[in-house]
Amino acid sequence: MLLDSIATPASPSGEPAGTEQEQLVIATYLIETAFSLEAAAEVIAGEQSCGTFVDVPGETAELKARHGAKVMDIQPLETVDHPSLEGATVPRSAKGKARFQRGTVRIAFPLRNFGPSIPNLLTTVAGNLFEVQQLSGVRLIDLDLPAPFAERYAGPAFGIEGTRRLAGVHGRPLIGTIIKPSVGLTVDQARPLVRELAMAGLDFAKDDELNGNAPYAPLKDRVRGVMDEINRAADKTGKKMMYAFNITGDIDEMRRGHDLVRDSGGTCVMVAINSVGFAGLSYLRQHAELPIHGHRAMYGALARCSMLGIGFTAYQKICRLAGVDHLHVGGLDSKFYQSNAEVRQSILDCLEPLFSGYRVMPAISSAQWAGSAIETYAQTKTIDVLHLAGGGIIAHPGGVAGGVRSMQQGWEAAMAGKGLLEYAASRQELRSAIQKFAPRQSTK
Repeated sequence: MLLDSIATPASPSGEPAGTEQEQLVIATYLIETAFSLEAAAEVIAGEQSCGTFVDVPGETAELKARHGAKVMDIQPLETVDHPSLEGATVPRSAKGKARFQRGTVRIAFPLRNFGPSIPNLLTTVAGNLFEVQQLSGVRLIDLDLPAPFAERYAGPAFGIEGTRRLAGVHGRPLIGTIIKPSVGLTVDQARPLVRELAMAGLDFAKDDELNGNAPYAPLKDRVRGVMDEINRAADKTGKKMMYAFNITGDIDEMRRGHDLVRDSGGTCVMVAINSVGFAGLSYLRQHAELPIHGHRAMYGALARCSMLGIGFTAYQKICRLAGVDHLHVGGLDSKFYQSNAEVRQSILDCLEPLFSGYRVMPAISSAQWAGSAIETYAQTKTIDVLHLAGGGIIAHPGGVAGGVRSMQQGWEAAMAGKGLLEYAASRQELRSAIQKFAPRQSTK
């Protein structure tokens, strides 16, 4: 979302009086404190801009007016009896009976303090505030960024439309898988699986995030072997499976990995975003000629505590800005901690335009199988997703081809508004998937 510029007074910097337009980053936080929400919000604003715990020489009223962050809005929520985080202080007047107020606060940071720079933006909106003693909980939940960020960062080069074009898939979700076992397969051992997947008409496959440039299966050998199988299958079927090679590594290693995939005829690369950092991702985006599949490994460390860290709405905006084309969002009824409501919102977040564009393909994964399509579509009403099933395809009783077909049938049922059992009545692959993977509760 773009913010309207706000007129500000003239300053001693030489800018003409009356013409300067202040551009702001608006950060929204969920906080918890034993102090008043107003006091806690002012601490964040001061700590993350020009203030400190005591007045210092040079901290003039004019400097504060020009560079100080400002509290824009405070919305009280519930009060709780116990702090969410250790190390928080309470007012002396509480006398051991402190209660902790929660609320959302919106704080405006002048862009002039850090410029359109993702690393410096993060230092400002998600820096030392997590250590502030007056806060027993603090979570960055959203960001509104001004236009200079769009001018500095190109965002996704391919996004949903470019991915569909390269994969040759329109009018339905992309269906994909993850090579399993995650690690341990030599290139020769992986070849037959890749061959089966490609021959079965799968849209997309990827390396596991654990499988990078491993000594037992170096990237250069894996790219050569995998692309050989994909190209052979394409010659027979007319369909070239998109494969995301994991090129996570140091900066120069990522660039070499990208070029290796590109020169071998590959159509996608993958990076673990939190491992390479946003600056590393941005560097790769500037160089990349292929879609970037963004894995969010370690995201739980940022977000699993509901009163600490960075929520997905804010996180995915930075990922998009830095240049991912696909972004992992978890999965409904998955093996991970997130609720279905959180996963649903994560999918919708990725599809919400940023800077009038910047849409990315949500990659749904984690304990997914053919039946997952029904609730995913019911919850999101979108087909602009990449639906990944690892074991849900590879462990299908009918083999890889049966697993691929079952996923296709699951989405056919979802899009047609059919119940899973009803649609499976005349479709053996879907029936087998239900028998193998369906949870114990009744299947609609």
